[in-house]
Amino acid sequence: MRYAPLCISNDENYNGTEIDIKRCWNMNTDDSSWWPMGDGVLCNAASQTYPSCNTFTHALSFFNKIEGSQATARQTAELLRSVISQQRVPYTNQAGALIDAVKAIGEQLIAANPVELAVGNIVRRVLHIIREEDLSLTTAAIGGLNLSAVSDDENDDDRDGDSTLSAAAVAAAARSTLRPPSLQTLLEDTPVSAAVPQTSSSGGDSEGKSKSADKSSRSRKLKHDVIEAVNELIQDIVTCHEQIAEQAVEHIHQNEVILTLGSSRTVLEFLFAAKEKKRSFRVFVAEGAPRYQGHLLAKELVARGLQTTLITDSAVFAMISRVNMVIVGAHAVMANGGVIAPVGMNLVALAAQKHAVPFVVLAGSHKLCPLYPHNPEVLLNELRSPSELLDFGEFSDCMDFGSGSGSPLLHVVNPAFDYVPPKLVSLFITDAGGHNPSYMYRLIADYYSADDLVVQRRATAGN
Repeated sequence: MRYAPLCISNDENYNGTEIDIKRCWNMNTDDSSWWPMGDGVLCNAASQTYPSCNTFTHALSFFNKIEGSQATARQTAELLRSVISQQRVPYTNQAGALIDAVKAIGEQLIAANPVELAVGNIVRRVLHIIREEDLSLTTAAIGGLNLSAVSDDENDDDRDGDSTLSAAAVAAAARSTLRPPSLQTLLEDTPVSAAVPQTSSSGGDSEGKSKSADKSSRSRKLKHDVIEAVNELIQDIVTCHEQIAEQAVEHIHQNEVILTLGSSRTVLEFLFAAKEKKRSFRVFVAEGAPRYQGHLLAKELVARGLQTTLITDSAVFAMISRVNMVIVGAHAVMANGGVIAPVGMNLVALAAQKHAVPFVVLAGSHKLCPLYPHNPEVLLNELRSPSELLDFGEFSDCMDFGSGSGSPLLHVVNPAFDYVPPKLVSLFITDAGGHNPSYMYRLIADYYSADDLVVQRRATAGN
């Protein structure tokens, strides 16, 4: 688990998200320990530094200035786009250089706040984009060479068979630049070199100059195509709420009672979109203690003209029998269909299952995580400040460290998240449509490459 920062001065307790930076900084005897990267250290990749990355990492790591997974995902994608744009690409293995640069920066971003899984998701999405764009260019290049070879010797009867073989092996040859050969390729005993056409050494300097120009052009096109794809990813992140909200009218019907917990902008836009389509329904909002984010959602719903009832978290079981559907947001959706959500969500899911009420989860594609809950890279929870639960002035006697044992008698545990297993989820609604929990692994596989599940840069020869 990850512990949220806790700064104490005199008889007051401050949550790290609510205090002035200098005030909390000066309380520590070792300034560098407050920041995972230290003071004045810049994010770097391949001997290039990125000051904007340093600022973003600080915002992620300690004071949590970035509110919400959507804003975090968008800023992560924008930062990686800047890294790709500034990255110097070598003459050969351009995709490998971009992948190493993104992994180097991504590793530092993920380490800054491992609980915010959206950061790792976007890093892996960008890595997948680089691989796919490189594969596309490689396939196109191989196809062009094959067409050129065929046109040089139209009278060769064996050319048709060679062309067919090369066309069938194009995908395997292209993927071999980034992935090891598949089991099928090994069993068929088809060497990788056979799939790549060999060009004649004749042609002299003119052919060499042509190849050099082609490689330079391909390098520029690779970066251009990757940046364009990242721009599309950023646009998808920005519009995910609208894409999900468009599906509201298909799921919310007249005179229904909807239950939700805490505060989620995705849920807010989803419910409001249904109201805009002339659906009349009532919303029960569980307050989401101890932060009481449900109070904020209730105010927003009332401001937009929705009938709203605010209830305590402990009243969920008492009210669930009157509910037609539970609609909630998520912090992350794991590869097995499990959900990491605000604390108290598992209680709501169990109540819904007990009363056969559909439990629907809204999540943008940037929240789909290719990892499983048991993966060591996944931190399922963080412990927030005890000040959200109690007043230290009233409980100072219980926390007297002057006793003989040297430890307090009262311990406060304030987890931020719950894990909801996939068996308790009825439906996922993403910007790509509605899906059953059993299908999530297939949807997630379209967004990520298996080689990027663990974001870690390759070790150099000196290490």
